[in-house]
Amino acid sequence: MKRLPRSLVLWPALVLGWVLLSGSALQAYHWGLPAWVPRPVEPADNPMSAAKVELGRHLFYDQRLSADNSMSCASCHHQDKAFTDGRALSEGVTKEQGSRSAMSLANVAYLPVLTWANPHLTALEVQALVPLFGEHPVEMGMAGREKELFARLQADARYRELFAKAFPAEASQGAQALYSLSTVTKALGSFQRSLLSFDSPYDRYQYGGQKDAISASAKRGEALFFGEKMECYHCHGGFTFTDNIRHQKLPLAEQGFHNTGLYNLDGRGAYPANNIGISELTGNPDDMGQFRTPTLRNVALTAPYMHDGSIPTLQQVIREHYAQAGRAGNTPAGPNPMRSSLIAGFEVSEQEVTDLVAFLNALTDKTFVQNPRHGNPWSVQR
Repeated sequence: MKRLPRSLVLWPALVLGWVLLSGSALQAYHWGLPAWVPRPVEPADNPMSAAKVELGRHLFYDQRLSADNSMSCASCHHQDKAFTDGRALSEGVTKEQGSRSAMSLANVAYLPVLTWANPHLTALEVQALVPLFGEHPVEMGMAGREKELFARLQADARYRELFAKAFPAEASQGAQALYSLSTVTKALGSFQRSLLSFDSPYDRYQYGGQKDAISASAKRGEALFFGEKMECYHCHGGFTFTDNIRHQKLPLAEQGFHNTGLYNLDGRGAYPANNIGISELTGNPDDMGQFRTPTLRNVALTAPYMHDGSIPTLQQVIREHYAQAGRAGNTPAGPNPMRSSLIAGFEVSEQEVTDLVAFLNALTDKTFVQNPRHGNPWSVQR
């Protein structure tokens, strides 16, 4: 029997020992949350660690994760836009457009469902496979090129250090275990869970006792937002400003998909055929036009609005959509008969629009969008 070189026999043990001694993925993760915010739920098979977050940050910003080295996750999720991209519809490496806009990743750790219209997509580790390998539409274009991806990563000295530190158990098993879909997606999921946004002017006003943190106009807007006239808070309530929520103090996750009456193409509630909401997956006609409620944290940075990016400004969202019992109310077909009962329309003055927008602007967390720990690590390393 042929004997392996001693260096190859000892290598896995040496890697594991180095990782453990240098501060590994086994250390408890510090979320850095304010006292009034409960901790997110961590996946049992992917507990958080600073090493995974750092590896995930490098992967998130790395264009080598796309077929032609032109796109990264950050191409559609810009930090200065609260991890959206400012487009109505995002494009992939083939320039094919998707049918929905890129959602914000702020506080994604608290979401029990992750996308506009798939109630079954509940894990960030699984969701990461969609942009990487999806073909309808093509985003990063890596379908069938998994080995090429792993080779790219393994060839980089920086990644060899980051992967070993984030996944010491896999490192002890060799390169095939260390560079895998499991480790790549777990690292990406960990980085995304670290994107926490709880330091807006409204937070400092509401929870920090800084009564001058927001303007008088924003305070009037707060009253409108939480009042029964506009009823915004029914779907955009809680500390994440969405009715989709899961955390360690909540026994059961809450989900919210709603038809806001954006379209009514046939007078009976139809939406565009390529964008019908969760009905596409549930097969239930009554689910037509239902999409997940997005967070309103940092909403001033995430234009254009709605699932298809079809409304350019917050003022238009208020005046031309919600005030009209859904935008379809402005069309010959009239309001969508399948819209949520909460979308009833309301009279609104220009001052009220100004005040409500001032409140929404007060949900912008500048610390979050400028935090270097969320930024591109390659911009200073390459």
